[in-house]
Amino acid sequence: MSARATVGGAVVSGAILALGWIAGAAMPAATTATVATGTGTSGSSSGSASGSTGSSSSGSGSASSGTGSSATSGSTTATTGATDGTYTGSSVSTRFGDVQVQVTISGGAITDVTAVHLTDHDGKSVQISNRAAPILAQEVLSAQSANVQMVSGATYTSRAYLESLQSALDQAGF
Repeated sequence: MSARATVGGAVVSGAILALGWIAGAAMPAATTATVATGTGTSGSSSGSASGSTGSSSSGSGSASSGTGSSATSGSTTATTGATDGTYTGSSVSTRFGDVQVQVTISGGAITDVTAVHLTDHDGKSVQISNRAAPILAQEVLSAQSANVQMVSGATYTSRAYLESLQSALDQAGF
C-alpha cells in the first residue's frame, strides 16, 4: 500500500472516529441502549451484536482466549441485569503479544475500561497499542458495549481488546 493511501486511510478513519464520538456525546446520558456502528474503512469492520469483531482486510489471525480473573460481586441493577463491580476479561493472545482488559460496572453502566495488559512483542507493538487503547476505551464508554469499530492500524490489538472486554462484560451479566 502506498504512503498516500495509508495517510488517506488514517485521515478517513480519524474522521469516522471523531464523528462517532460527536454522535455518542450528543446522546442523552440516561440512554443505555447499544449503539450499532456502520461498516468501517481502511481494514476495519463492525462486529455482531454479540460483541465479536468482524474480519479485516489487513490480514487475518486467530486469537485464542486464555483464563481470566473472576469478578468482584456487588448489587444487580434492574436496567441491564449486570452486577456492579470490576471484572477482568480473559487474556487474549495475538501474534504481537497478549491483551487483557478490565471493566467497571456501576449503576448498570460501564463506567471505566482499563487495559491490564497490551501487546508488547516489540517497540512498534507497544506504540500501536498505546495509541489504540484510549480510543477503544472512549468508544466503549460511549457505546456502552463491546460493539465498536476497531482502530485502523491496530487490528490485532483492537480485536483482542474487544474480545477480552466482551469476556469481562459476560462475567458481569452485561
